[in-house]
Order: sequence, then structure tokens, then C-alpha cells
Amino acid sequence: MATAAKKNIKTEVSYTWEAKDKSGKIVRGEMRAGGVAVVQATLRRQGLLVNKVKKQSAGGGGSVTEKDVTLFSRQLATMMKAGVPLLQSFDIVGKGASNRAVGKLLMDIKAEVETGSTLNQAFRKYPLYFDALFCNLVQAGEQAGILESLLDRLASYKEKTMALKSKIKGALFYPIAVVVVAFIITAILMIFVVPQFKTVFKSFGADLPAPTMVVIGISDFFVAYWYLVFGSTFGAVFAFFYFWKRSEAMQNALDRVFIKIPVFGPLILKAIIARWTRTLSTMFAAGVPLVEALDSVAGAAGNYVYKVATKQIQAEVSTGSTLTGAMQNANVFPNMVLQMVAIGEESGQLDGMLSKVADFFEEEVDDAVNALSSLMEPIIMAFLGVVVGGLVIAMYLPIFKLGSVVGG
Repeated sequence: MATAAKKNIKTEVSYTWEAKDKSGKIVRGEMRAGGVAVVQATLRRQGLLVNKVKKQSAGGGGSVTEKDVTLFSRQLATMMKAGVPLLQSFDIVGKGASNRAVGKLLMDIKAEVETGSTLNQAFRKYPLYFDALFCNLVQAGEQAGILESLLDRLASYKEKTMALKSKIKGALFYPIAVVVVAFIITAILMIFVVPQFKTVFKSFGADLPAPTMVVIGISDFFVAYWYLVFGSTFGAVFAFFYFWKRSEAMQNALDRVFIKIPVFGPLILKAIIARWTRTLSTMFAAGVPLVEALDSVAGAAGNYVYKVATKQIQAEVSTGSTLTGAMQNANVFPNMVLQMVAIGEESGQLDGMLSKVADFFEEEVDDAVNALSSLMEPIIMAFLGVVVGGLVIAMYLPIFKLGSVVGG
């Protein structure tokens, strides 16, 4: 049954239509359907005389990013808190979207809601953009009649999560970019510059210093096998990302390694704990039962070690254990987190305490990123100095040696 429904969703595309209403006025719109006949039949049932139906082209609108979904969540929350009806909110946000793909997505969701689907059901038809956590929170808001506040909470959650991801990516991007630039500069020197020096050194008729001989040997290898050097380097990078995306075993192994590597490991670990506690706080505050909330938290953990630990915690909580006890048994949370969760359970303010833990670790990530940036700058400068400076010195040693001989 689920498979059939999935197939049906896949065959649906968007159509633009033009029709006349009962008063003879021309009206236009968009509709997502399985074919032209479906659109015509739907419009006729609405009392419209169809003039034309045209399939909408898929191109020209870009793609929907996580940033787009976050912005949409905030805009929708703001509209609904201001008292704007749901469908009208979709209309305003969709038509105001600068990204055509976002506008199309929102119009499709609006069409689903207009035909009787609940908002969370409409979101679930687009799992590429709205994950289970997003849909579960919207569902909780609809059931409790507090959709506006839940959307606001959801928007805040996505904004904080995105900011956290951005900081981690920024911290990791800087050293990686420097290593790439250093490799490119070294390759250029080895292939184009060093061979010129080699030609000059041949005319000296004297033995060259050992560092110079090493650099010339490396240069000869680069010149002779440049295609192998670049091919193997780019091939290794491509293979790494290819298998990383497709191999769950590799992802799990790397997740274990990432949180243990020096310097960056503690930063990544703090970000994971911040996201874990923020997700559980948001879910629990929305009224989602703890066991169900932990299911979404496991998926949103972003790390295999914490995913497994969350599943273990969920199993223990479902059999009557306290959250604090289950988290302690998982042995992946700092003592401070366990104490705050224990206080939250005892005081009945678990969501508030988890939110405070998330705030604390987000600030820790901020401080760690700033400290790391300050630390990395001199290290990177020293690294570039050793690589490039070492090559330059090795190439000029014979000239210095010749100068001293002539001067003597």
C-alpha cells in the first residue's frame, strides 16, 4: 500500500491552468496532479470552465536548500502568529520567495492542504526537504491546537542548528583550504620552477647540497608522472566522498574517529551534544512523548555513536528507566549534562534544562571555534612557511654555496 502511494506521488507533476469562473472572469493557478485529465476534472468539479492546462517545466528554479526551509519556517511562523490564515500565509511566502523552486514547493504543499490533507501530511510527501522531526513537530502542533507556537519553536530550532553547522564547517574549511592551496603551489613549483633551476645548476659542475638533490628528485617525479600525482590525489578524494556517502559502515567508522581526533574532536563532540539536547528539548516541549521524541533525536544526532546510544536510551526509558539513568548507562554524555537532566526530571522542567544545556554547549562551540581560529592562523602560516620556504631555500643553497666559493 505504501509502495503504491509512493509511486503515485512520484508521477505527480505541477500544471499551470487557466479557466473561467461562473461570472466569466478569467482565473489562473497551479495544481499538482497525475495528469492533464486529473487537473481538468478537478477544475470542473469546482465549477470552472477550463481554457488550457500546461505542464510546468522543471528547470530554471534552482534547488531547495536547508537554508530555504529554515527561512520558510520562520516566515510561516511569523505570518500565523500575526493571525494570517494558513493558506494565505503559504500564498504570501510562496509568491515572495526569490527562489522559484521554493515558491513551487510551497504552492504544491498549499494545493495538498486545499484538497483536505493536514499540514503534516502535506509535508510528509516531500521527505527530501522535511524530515521526520519537522513533520512530527508540526503534527504535534496541529493535534494540540498550538501550530503557531510550534512553528515558531521549530523555526528557532532550525536557525540554531544551521548556525551550529555553519560554525563547524567554517572551522574545518580553513585548514582544508590551506592544505589544498599548499598542494597546488607545491605542484606548480615542482613542475615549472624547479626544472629551470636544475638546468642552471648543471652548469656549475659541482656537487649539489642534499636538500637541493631531494627537491630536484621530487620535481623529476612530478614532471614525469604529473598525471599520476594529480590523478591519484583527485581519485582518492573522489573515492573517499563516493564511498562515504554510500557506505554506512564507512560513515559509522568515521563518526567514531571524528570525535576522537585531536583539536577538532572536542569541537565536533560539543556540537553533537548541543544538537542532541536542542532536538530533545524542542520535541519534549512540543508535547511529544519521551520515547517517541528519542526516536527523532536518534535520527537528528548526526553521529553514529550517539545514534546507537540514543537507541539504547530509548529502549531503557521504554522499560521504565529514568532518562538520567539511561543516559548514564550510555556513557557518552559529560557529567554536567547528566546533572542538568537529573535536575530537570526532578523539577518537571526537563525541556527547560535541556535547552539550557544546548545553549551552554552552543556557546562552548562558539568559544572553541574562535580559539581554534586564533590557534590555526599561526600554525597555518608556519606550515606554509616550512613548505614554500623550504623549497625556496633548497633551490638557493647551491647559489649561496657558489657565492661563498667565489668570495673566498
